[in-house]
Amino acid sequence: MKLLNIALDGPAAAGKSTIAKLVAGELSMIYVDTGAMYRAITYKYLQQNKTEDFNELIDTTELSLTYDEIKGQRVILDNQDVTDYLRENNVTSHVSYVASKEPVRTFAVKKQQELAAKKGIVMDGRDIGTVVLPNADLKVYMIASVEERALRRQKDNEERGIESNIEQLKKEIADRDHYDMNREISPLMKADDAITVDTTGKSIETVTAEILTLVKSLD
Repeated sequence: MKLLNIALDGPAAAGKSTIAKLVAGELSMIYVDTGAMYRAITYKYLQQNKTEDFNELIDTTELSLTYDEIKGQRVILDNQDVTDYLRENNVTSHVSYVASKEPVRTFAVKKQQELAAKKGIVMDGRDIGTVVLPNADLKVYMIASVEERALRRQKDNEERGIESNIEQLKKEIADRDHYDMNREISPLMKADDAITVDTTGKSIETVTAEILTLVKSLD
């Protein structure tokens, strides 16, 4: 099979990262979690007491992704592996705001396009098919109900030992959707040539198989 670039977009907790990893594994491709880049910059933003000088923040940032056969993608920020800090609630609650800033977006998109230049990439995010990889070989827009996404987020939190209220999670997800879809820079939207996959009520295996079928149809 020729080298491809696959873009998976969609709102928070639609299952993008989980499915993207599995699809990449099945196809022996590299998975790039673009959200982790924005989370890493958000982590630095919080470490710097919520600085509003985003140009300075980016100018002093070194960011790279490494790949470990056991641990998967690792995020290296200013020579420190920060991967294990990126799902903390404080990072989650600020990442949309930080990711909406033009210097942050420009920096991250450039990194993402560099990673995809050699092809063989499965990349997930919110603007992959529209901004980062407008010429991707396959674009998938993943959706799921707010209720379903809140339950998934609650389960993820429980696995990390974090207590969470389902109604609060539903509100946070709905608020995040509104913010992401209405931000000025790279808003969340479906690319004109993307295929919608609704993951509501479907198993991980079912969704993975759906997307692999779409990939095979490209041959």
